[in-house]
Amino acid sequence: MDNQKIILNVENLNTTFISDKKEIKIVKNVSFQVKRGKALAVVGESGCGKSVTMNSIMRFLGKNAIVKADNIQYNALHDGKVTEYHLESITKPNGSEMRSLRGPDLAMVFQDPMSSLNPVYKVGDQVAEGLLQHNKGMKKAEAREKVLEMFRKLGIPDPEERIDCYPHQFSGGMKQRVVIAIAMICNPELIICDEPTTALDVTIQAQIMELLKSLQVNEGKSIILITHNMGLVAEMADEVCVMYMGRVVEFGSLEDIFDHTSHPYTKALLRSVPVLGLGDNQKLETIPGVTPNPVDLKEGCEFADRCSECMEKCRRGKIPTFEVSIGHKVRCLKYDSYPEVK
Repeated sequence: MDNQKIILNVENLNTTFISDKKEIKIVKNVSFQVKRGKALAVVGESGCGKSVTMNSIMRFLGKNAIVKADNIQYNALHDGKVTEYHLESITKPNGSEMRSLRGPDLAMVFQDPMSSLNPVYKVGDQVAEGLLQHNKGMKKAEAREKVLEMFRKLGIPDPEERIDCYPHQFSGGMKQRVVIAIAMICNPELIICDEPTTALDVTIQAQIMELLKSLQVNEGKSIILITHNMGLVAEMADEVCVMYMGRVVEFGSLEDIFDHTSHPYTKALLRSVPVLGLGDNQKLETIPGVTPNPVDLKEGCEFADRCSECMEKCRRGKIPTFEVSIGHKVRCLKYDSYPEVK
């Protein structure tokens, strides 16, 4: 692995929750890489483990979560030198080592700006908090100037006035820009965006995605975009990771996923994307059934009961992952003639 080119390497990540004295496995043997300066989209229906996977990496989960992995390697690049951090070996999720990485190296834009912002604090103070936390000698006046500079960069109008406003005085799109400012203020290398356009209208969605793309292209930021909107994926991503019931079922470049779609679940996701110009007698396709309860899962492929291409062998034993072309990996027995990914 080239640590200069790979910013994040995740190998066999597993996350289990303890509920009513039972262990429920939510994330199962998830492996992927994020290339430096590129955007990876993580897609799938709600409840497929996308957010839990990212919160496991950031160590944001509660005490009832057990996170294990063979490797969660973050490669920080400072002044041309790479420093390796093995996040799986950090024993205290809220200890000083993990806190020192959140902000200056790793940052997260959360799904709902209303729940991310404190309603009783001015937005400027909330953005400056991380800056002051990681730069102990910085004065508040200097931090304020940096917040103003960030507001200008993110297109927040009248920054000198808005910096002293409260969250309820902002529109949904402006709140999301403030949340992005909180993530960006310490200049992190990797930004994880969890459904950053949820509950925003189409015009504001486009503005937020354009903003994130500009951060990637102009400033070399690496971005992980969690979404179920395949339209956003097509505009934003360099590579795509498709998840279903806590597993990666397909991984590849944008072209692999859209032009050489392999897994039946990925095909179903793409068929269910709304399109303009449907005839009166045409119906938008849906994926039959619902995502199963993780407690009820049996052996074999988790998608078997909803899959139109299911074979009897799909319901038995372990389902390996196969590499159907360079970098394009699929967890489906239809491709068992291809090399198995170890």
